[in-house]
Amino acid sequence: MNNRIIGEYIGKNHGPLLIVFGAMHGNEPAGVKALEMVFKMLEVEPITNPTFKFSGKLIGLIGNLEAYQRQLRFIDKDLNRCWRSELITYEGNDEIAEQREIREIIDLIQSEIKNYNPTELIILDLHTTSSFGGIFSIVNETPKSTKIAQAFHAPVISGFMNILAGTTLHFFNSQQFNIPTTAVTFESGQHQEQLSINRAIAAIVNCLKVCKLVDEEHIENQHDKILIDYSADLPTNVELIYSYSIDENEDFIMRPGFENFKSVTKGEILADNENGPIACQHESLILMPLYQKQGDDGYFLVKKIDQDIAY
Repeated sequence: MNNRIIGEYIGKNHGPLLIVFGAMHGNEPAGVKALEMVFKMLEVEPITNPTFKFSGKLIGLIGNLEAYQRQLRFIDKDLNRCWRSELITYEGNDEIAEQREIREIIDLIQSEIKNYNPTELIILDLHTTSSFGGIFSIVNETPKSTKIAQAFHAPVISGFMNILAGTTLHFFNSQQFNIPTTAVTFESGQHQEQLSINRAIAAIVNCLKVCKLVDEEHIENQHDKILIDYSADLPTNVELIYSYSIDENEDFIMRPGFENFKSVTKGEILADNENGPIACQHESLILMPLYQKQGDDGYFLVKKIDQDIAY
């Protein structure tokens, strides 16, 4: 089997193709471990539960394979900023490692679509953060993406599509693959936190349920409980309002003590660089403060949204 493929499971009934990525950033192993566990669960489920039905096909993929093998976030450039046509089609001698990773992934997915002919394509991109704190989902501003994200019982974040570029959420759409396509990202916790694996498993299982690859009656309530309990004190919907981008040669150091969804005030010192302290730009909640060596984003700021997200 291709080293990138963590596993695959085909139901007796035809249906959607669900592709779940782990390690789109190579230093985030929780998604890979969660997928390994899910495939083991699916192997025994028909044995322990003869009425179990599966409609469609599930594939688990390692996103940045070389970086994962080397335990790095990326080799040359953040893979989750490289899903752009000009990088994908570029064929110069100075192409970067992540361009090769993306081409291999696209070829694999196109082959799967051709061979399986699914009713739709669903992408679940599993991540973790360098900081501790809450879990959350990021949507690509479509009703189906939002519906899937809401099944994770974690804060749903909108606005990333407007501020960032080159993510899986930007690339995976119906125009790209000529079939109905939906993408959603789920952040399950801190990189090395054991419970991040459990929460990623729960997200995969709930995705199978909401996308109707499996019947709700065959899903244990524990998966909902894991996610609901951890998100109990977190906001339901938030919007991204600011992203701090780190310059190529900037000596950025995040100050200690910040966690996902921690309240921050305008003017509060969040980090430092060679020019001195970096002050918070808005009264807000902080998200993904950078506590790792590699990374282009120092932190994000979000605000609560009272009403449900609707598109």
